[in-house]
Amino acid sequence: MSELCALITRHCSGDITPSAMPRLTPSAVPRLTLFRSNVSTALSPAMSDPVFCVLARGRKRIYLGHEEFRYDPNSYMVASLDLPVSGQVIEAPCLGMTLALDPAMLAALLLEMPPDSEARTVTKAVAVNPLEDDLLNPLLRLLQLLDQPGDIPMLAPLIEREILYRLLCGPRGEMLRQLALPSSQLSQISRAINLIRQRYDQAIRVDELARTAGMSPTSFHRHFRAVTAMSPLQFQKRIRLHEARRMLLSQKLDAASVSFDVGYESPSQFSREYRRLFGASPRRDAAQATRVARL
Repeated sequence: MSELCALITRHCSGDITPSAMPRLTPSAVPRLTLFRSNVSTALSPAMSDPVFCVLARGRKRIYLGHEEFRYDPNSYMVASLDLPVSGQVIEAPCLGMTLALDPAMLAALLLEMPPDSEARTVTKAVAVNPLEDDLLNPLLRLLQLLDQPGDIPMLAPLIEREILYRLLCGPRGEMLRQLALPSSQLSQISRAINLIRQRYDQAIRVDELARTAGMSPTSFHRHFRAVTAMSPLQFQKRIRLHEARRMLLSQKLDAASVSFDVGYESPSQFSREYRRLFGASPRRDAAQATRVARL
């Protein structure tokens, strides 16, 4: 683990402030990013892609809905869908890495592995589990390639396959199997999530989301909440607010215009829900983010 800390410190140029989420530093290895924080941070909302995350030092926590997940150097976190979460560094200094999960690579591995005959129900799209040596060792070898960039094109895909194989054989293997299989319940929910993200600014009936997922409305609602810890309406509201924040911070628009752009009919309701999620009014949050960016 000390060597992992040294590699991340050497190759990670980003840092963060107490009011921001960690800035990820892309690496020369495809899908591998690094992050570092010298301070604990405030709880901050963000969008999480399907990802595998390991800390070499420090502790973090994330919330999916109202459910909390904590992890540290003795554990790893895996998320299997695009999800609106809130995250926080709760012990610093914090050093870590994330590996984006490639469904195509997972599917190719499953074709070479013995079939899993056990029928399991869909689980939460976020999980934390103990980090064992059989997973830590290939992670270390993957990061060591950053010191030997000429070896990356040949060796990185082989090591990544080994990491994914270990994950598939581990306690969250079923979650990743469902991510890779188009007919799985997780993939069905993923199709509905994609529709929500594409049309977040429009009213979408649960019946239409259920048809997209290939489920009955009752079954869809139950499975959606089981996976995301939110109802479809709550999920869409989170997506709207995340997109509104992105627009406020990047396009310098006023809050009322943004509220209509993301699908709200009442700017006052938008401001109330924005404050509830981000801890400040749209105007104050945008001004604070601008000050932080200038530091």
